[in-house]
Amino acid sequence: MTLTTAAPALAELHGITVRYNGRTVLDHVDLLVERGQIVTVIGPNGSGKTTLARVLLGLVQPDKGTVRRGNDIVIGYVPQRVNIDSTLPLSVRRFLKLAARRDGVDIVGALTEVGTAHLLDADISSLSGGELQRVLLARALLRDPDLLVLDEPTQGVDFAGQIALYHLIGEIRDRHGCGVLTISHDLHLVMAATDRVICLNHHICCSGEPESVRIHPEYVALFGPKASEDLAIYSHCHAHNHDLAGNVVEGDGAHQHVDHQP
Repeated sequence: MTLTTAAPALAELHGITVRYNGRTVLDHVDLLVERGQIVTVIGPNGSGKTTLARVLLGLVQPDKGTVRRGNDIVIGYVPQRVNIDSTLPLSVRRFLKLAARRDGVDIVGALTEVGTAHLLDADISSLSGGELQRVLLARALLRDPDLLVLDEPTQGVDFAGQIALYHLIGEIRDRHGCGVLTISHDLHLVMAATDRVICLNHHICCSGEPESVRIHPEYVALFGPKASEDLAIYSHCHAHNHDLAGNVVEGDGAHQHVDHQP
């Protein structure tokens, strides 16, 4: 498949295959992330989502395929897990200084942007799941990233916090004009918080705009019909249609998509 864009992509992966101990984790997977775009990879546990992100980051070398990153792009990464020794006294301020080597003004600015400036001198081991995820997001923002890679960014966050965090990610994209790649299993929220969805189960089952992916037969087979019925969808109008694979097909009418909340 040939992928073309009007402007250079932030990251392009073509035909990525990764094998561990004779087991194929990723099988000829393509991925494209453009500036200003939120792309979300969903799939069951063990489907290769985190491995795909690590390939993009250069942490895993694929057995086959090519990885292209834009010239001089900066990537901010929020990992799925961060293990912090609870016996080690470490404030949020010190944690961010160690990670990003930025001055206090920058650190306060990043924490303010994610709504956690009041935690500047808090012990990082005392933070709630949602607070820690926001601090990790602030750490990624201190790199002034062109591309944010977020691996399960709402892990350990309650439902209300998940909604707020996805909203924040969208605001960050809008303010900074960066691209965002999110790895997620939050099916009930992800469709309302992304521009493009990739459904992964070692290979790409389907991809496209959220409303087209949710009715794709392979998506329904993977997650069940209830997932398709209950997911939150963008509400917007456009003057084209999509086939079941998410491809644009001829159409001359504007179609309204109505939000469905879980």
